[in-house]
Amino acid sequence: MLKGMATISYFADDLAAATAWYTTLLGVEPYFVRPLEGPPAYVEFRIGDYQHELGIIDRDWAPHRDTQPGGVVCFWHVEDLDAALATLHEMGARTHEPRTPRGDGFVTASVIDPFGNILGVMSNPHYVAVRDDKLT
Repeated sequence: MLKGMATISYFADDLAAATAWYTTLLGVEPYFVRPLEGPPAYVEFRIGDYQHELGIIDRDWAPHRDTQPGGVVCFWHVEDLDAALATLHEMGARTHEPRTPRGDGFVTASVIDPFGNILGVMSNPHYVAVRDDKLT
């Protein structure tokens, strides 16, 4: 039934600051901004090997007003987990779950971005095998 991740949505009280932060982190500008005129309420980036979508929404549009990070954690594959964590911490993210080996080359960690969203990063040999078309 589920075919693949389509869009991950994060929320931010200061969408302009979140857009700037993620633009720096990802190294790309959002490809989609709405509305076209006036302050944006939604921006979307396409990132990674499969051009997955990361959307950031003005928190005024959130279906809930939780002040604590929570919910689903999406783990994004990174080539160098320690370097990714160092960059995230340098950019103001704080540790949510520390670097945790999960066995067979799988290692996860998560941070809380400056806007209160949980951002998971992972060293994932399965992702690499699929990307490199070496999955057996």
